Amino acid sequence: MKILVTGGSGFLGSAICRQLQARGDEVIAYQRGSSNELDEMGIQTVRGTVTNVELLSHTMSGVDAVIHTAAKAGIWGPYDDYYQPNVTGTVNVIAACHNNGVQKLVFTSSPSVVHGGGDIEGGDESLPYPAHFNSPYPATKALAEQQVVAANGPELHTVSLRPHLIWGPGDNHLLPHLVERAKSGKLRLPGPDKLIDTVYIDNAVSAHLLALDKLATDPKAVSGKTYFISNDEPLPQREIIGGLLKAAGLDVEIKAISPGIAIAAGTIFENVWKLLGLKSEPPVTRWSAEHLSTAHWYNISAAKNDFGYAAEISIADGLEILATSIAAGTRRSG
Repeated sequence: MKILVTGGSGFLGSAICRQLQARGDEVIAYQRGSSNELDEMGIQTVRGTVTNVELLSHTMSGVDAVIHTAAKAGIWGPYDDYYQPNVTGTVNVIAACHNNGVQKLVFTSSPSVVHGGGDIEGGDESLPYPAHFNSPYPATKALAEQQVVAANGPELHTVSLRPHLIWGPGDNHLLPHLVERAKSGKLRLPGPDKLIDTVYIDNAVSAHLLALDKLATDPKAVSGKTYFISNDEPLPQREIIGGLLKAAGLDVEIKAISPGIAIAAGTIFENVWKLLGLKSEPPVTRWSAEHLSTAHWYNISAAKNDFGYAAEISIADGLEILATSIAAGTRRSG
């Protein structure tokens, strides 16, 4: 197949591009910036944003399928900064698919679209969207996911995946953020013993390729559906965060802090940042405090049953690969 990957130079997108090429697919990486790695691999790259519908549609000419990973992630910033790439960009991807007769679309969503502030323990895809979000990221990702689900039909088969906290070699978001917070040698968490799901990068990639292949061979099985994706190994936050930091060479003392204090601090920081018009990310926000105060792990039986997903690399093995990669100064996953 000829496949266009939006966000092709990103952590997940680049890993998807590599695996698609390795199995013999023709790949176009559509991305905002350049990527020497993809260029060196001979993967066609096009620099553009998903808000540029004309370029996006032109680039999609002759494509058989699209994997849409491009998005603005984060916990802070103006709503419109998230709405344009996450919602408008997704609407543009759908329109470009229709304009070019592309019949298969895999969308990278997020489990945060169903997180309303309380514990999620073994939740499945029947969980509703909350009435309110405390961050523009999950709010706009929820809107984007709904657009993808609504776009499913005879002319365009869609599937939405919700991978939870992707990590591994090449991670430029989760691990650097943790390392920055842990530089003092101490880390305070409002829910260190709460169970959370994560997913190793290669497993997240596998889920996308399996879902894409199912759209090609048996679209009725997955079309219009959403799926949680994880390593299926929920662990206490203290354990997984400590493991990631250890892989990065940091031995950090993780202590508990009251969830109420954390959420109050997030509220205060948000108000101060807004009052002063600061563009940087606050040390904590209400949304990050709520996430760190609650359990969030999911039942991934639907992905297992509908398109054969299974985590091939365990968390323990993934942490070893990550530690080796960081020590060697390499970026790629195994």
